Amino acid sequence: QVQVVESGGGLVQPGESLRLSCAASGTIFIINDMGWYRQAPGKERELVATITSLSRTDYADFVKDRFTISMDNAKMSMYLQMNSLKPDDTAVYYCYADVKVAFWDQGRHYWGQGTQVTVSS
Repeated sequence: QVQVVESGGGLVQPGESLRLSCAASGTIFIINDMGWYRQAPGKERELVATITSLSRTDYADFVKDRFTISMDNAKMSMYLQMNSLKPDDTAVYYCYADVKVAFWDQGRHYWGQGTQVTVSS
């Protein structure tokens, strides 16, 4: 069993910042990578950012230079620092962890329940 839990969402005004956290726990042999997706009302889920266990990062164009993803391998946790937030960033943010539960496991994504981020004046 692997659990993934997000935290840190909330209501902020345009231009403000938020920091999302994601923690993985349970039967984990290794975490290959982690990442964030988001889904706004009436829209499809979209990739925000990813990070590998070697700290290689990738960002969607719409968050480059505003969001920073980081990972603490020892704590099996990941963070998303979101600056200069815009109303278009309003969405439910979902964390995933790509986990192998044993050396023979191919690994798969485990998802959190999501955390709401609302940017509004």
